[in-house]
Amino acid sequence: MEFDLAIVGAGTTGCAVARHLARHDLRIALVDAAEDVAAGASRANSAIVHAGFDAKPGTLMARLNVRGNAVFEDWCRELSIPFNRCGSLVSAFTADDEATLRDLLARGEANGVPDLRIVSGDEARALEPRLSKEALSALWAPTAAIACPYEFCIACAENARANGAVWKLGAPVRAMRDLGDAVEVTAGAETFRARFVVDAAGVFADDVARLLGDDSFSIHARKGEYLLLDRAAAPLARVLFPCPTKLGKGILVSPTVDGNTFAGPTAVDQESKTDTSVTAEGIATLKKAGLKSVPDLDFRKAITLFAGLRSQPGEGDFVIRRSAACPRLVLAAGICSPGFTSAPAIAETVEGLLAEAGLELRPRADWNPKRERPVPFRKMDAAARAAAIAADPLQGRIVCRCETVTEAEIVDAIRRGATTLDAVKRRTRAGMGRCQGGFCSPRVMEILSRELSRPFPALTKDGGASHLVVGATRAAAAGKYAGAQHVIASEASPFIRGEAAPVIASKASVVIRHSDDGDVCDVAIVG
Repeated sequence: MEFDLAIVGAGTTGCAVARHLARHDLRIALVDAAEDVAAGASRANSAIVHAGFDAKPGTLMARLNVRGNAVFEDWCRELSIPFNRCGSLVSAFTADDEATLRDLLARGEANGVPDLRIVSGDEARALEPRLSKEALSALWAPTAAIACPYEFCIACAENARANGAVWKLGAPVRAMRDLGDAVEVTAGAETFRARFVVDAAGVFADDVARLLGDDSFSIHARKGEYLLLDRAAAPLARVLFPCPTKLGKGILVSPTVDGNTFAGPTAVDQESKTDTSVTAEGIATLKKAGLKSVPDLDFRKAITLFAGLRSQPGEGDFVIRRSAACPRLVLAAGICSPGFTSAPAIAETVEGLLAEAGLELRPRADWNPKRERPVPFRKMDAAARAAAIAADPLQGRIVCRCETVTEAEIVDAIRRGATTLDAVKRRTRAGMGRCQGGFCSPRVMEILSRELSRPFPALTKDGGASHLVVGATRAAAAGKYAGAQHVIASEASPFIRGEAAPVIASKASVVIRHSDDGDVCDVAIVG
C-alpha cells in the first residue's frame, strides 16, 4: 500500500496534523506504537489553552501559541469538544514576583497577546475568590482557556478518519528507508511506502528522525506529576499559575472542563522516556505548591495521581522544519508546553512545509470539518434521558455510577475504535470518577469482550502487556455457561451473585463467573 503522507505519532500534534491535512485529497496514514491515540503526553498534561505571554518573543513557541489560542475555540466547536475560556492568573507573592509579572506583561504584549493586564491582589481575588490572601498582585490573561487534551486528540483523529485517513495503531515504527521518490516505512508487522513523512513522535521524535539519518536535534523527557481532586472539592473559576521558573510554568492549580480540580505538574528531568511513576516527593511538592495558591484546597478529596512526560528539545524551541538529512521528512518535534495550545497552528505550519517540499495539496470538495458527538447521558435532562432510553434500551443501563456512563455509550466508544479499558475511559469517562473504576471496570471488560469477541485474558488496560486478568482457576465447558453472570468481590466485600459490588480500588478484585445453576465455574483476578 502507498500513502501520500505518513504521520508518525498519534498524539495531539500528529492528530491535529492529520485532521488539518485531511481537508486535501491525500492518502494519509496516522501511525503509532500504542493501541490508541492520545496514549502518551496527550493523556497526561495540564489541558491549558495558554494565552501566550510566557514564550520568548520571536520563537516558534510564541508565534504558534498565540495563533493556536486564536483558532482553538473554532476547532473545539467544529469537533464537539468542551471548551471554557475561563482566563488565567499568574500570582505574585513577593516584590521579585511582581517584577516577573511586569516582564511577563511586556513579553505577552510583544507576542501579541490581547487584553493582558496586571491587577491588584484584591482584583485577582474578585476574579478567583479562593486565591490566597498572600497574593500581592497577578497577571490577568482573559484569553486563556481550558479544554480536554485527550478528547481533542481523539476528535481530531476521528475527523481525519472520517475524511479518509487510515489509523495504523499498535504499530511501532521500526525502520524507514529513503527511496528517493518515497520513504519505505516498517511499522509493526507491515511495510508500506509514503511520499512524505511527518515526525510527531513526542519523546521518541529524535529516535524516529535518526531512522532516516537525521541527528540534528535531541529530546529528553521531563516528568510532570499531577494530583486530581474529586468534583466534591469545589472547582476553581480560573487557572492559577505561580511565577514561572527555568523548568517551566510552575505548579498550577486549575479547574477542568469536567468539573474537577488538579494541582500540577512537577518538573523532573530524567533519562527514561517511559517512566511515568508518581513519587512521594512529587506528591509532597504538589501539596505544598497547591496550598500556597489556594490555602483551602482539600487534598483529602484526591481521587488519583498520575504523571506525563514532556518532550524537552535541546535547542529550547519547537523543532518544526524540513529535515536536511531527508527531503521527504518534516519534523514536528520538541513539542512541550504550549504544545496543546499550538496544535492547530503547528498543523498549519506543517502543511506549509509539506507544500514547500513538493506535496501537492488539492482541497477536497467533500471535506467535512465537523465531528458530531451526542450529548453525554450524564449531561442530559430527564426528558432527554427518557428519549435516549426509548431510542436505545442500553442507555438505561448505567455501567459507571460515578460518572453516569451508560452501556450504550461504552458500546459506541468501542465501535469508534476503543479496544482497551483506558481507551473506553478516555472516550466515556467510565472509570474516571471517585472510585477510579473499582465498580465499573469488570463490567466494561465484559462489554469489551463481547463487542470485540476477545476472551478476558486478552483484554488490556492500555495495550501491550497491561493485561487485566491473570487467568481462570477452572475452565468452563464449551457452551455450558451461556448467559452466565459476572460477580465482583474484594477483601472488603462478600461475594454477591448477579450484581457487581463496590470494590476497594487499592485491592485486587476477583471476577467470578457462575453457571446458570449457580455453581462457580471460574475465577479470575483483576489487578
